[in-house]
Parts: sequence; C-alpha cells; structure tokens
Amino acid sequence: MNTPPLIMVLAAGLNSCIGNILLKWSRTSLPTDAGPTDKFLSIGFIGGLLFYGINVVFFAKALDSMEVSVAYPILAGSGFAMLAITSYYIFGEPFHLSKWIGLGLVLAGVILLARGD
Repeated sequence: MNTPPLIMVLAAGLNSCIGNILLKWSRTSLPTDAGPTDKFLSIGFIGGLLFYGINVVFFAKALDSMEVSVAYPILAGSGFAMLAITSYYIFGEPFHLSKWIGLGLVLAGVILLARGD
C-alpha cells in the first residue's frame, strides 16, 4: 500500500510534537540539582530523540514525491499546531488569543500549501 505523502508529512509532524513534549518533560521531571548527564540519559530525552528520528524517516519518505518547499511548511505548521495544543493540556502552558490567531493563520497556510495548485 502506498501512503500519500501528505499523510507522511503529518505523521512526521506528530512525531516531532511527541519528541518535543518528551524533551520538555525530560527537562522538568528531574530534580533541579540533577546533573547534565542525568538529564541527557533520562528516558524522556532518549524518547524525544527516538521520535525525532522517526520524524526524519517519515519526512524523507514524503520527499520522495513531494516538493520540499511545500512539505516543510506543512511539517512545521502542523507540528506547531499540535504542540501548542498538547503543551496547553500537558504542561498548562498559556493559550492566549494571539496563539489562536496564529494557529488559524498557520492552518490557512497549510491548507493552501497542501492544495498544491
């Protein structure tokens, strides 16, 4: 079965989001006096690296049949949207009107790019 490249890019964005969440968690879940080695060898940090690696694989596969000038903005925009929403729920990060407006603009840009006209 041949997966459409847009699905591959969105999967890469999801993996990027998960990787970022795990990195943030790795920096906040350990005591403040934990050394750099402890933070870089934590399960969150290693997990974040793993999801970033999966992100690269999905994105590279999408580039087999998609223009990078279209694929990368979709990757970045979808990753940003997923991350903004997820970090609000997981870490309680603020989600003000300006973020909603920004997400709307990003979504509009992603839709325009994905149309491929």
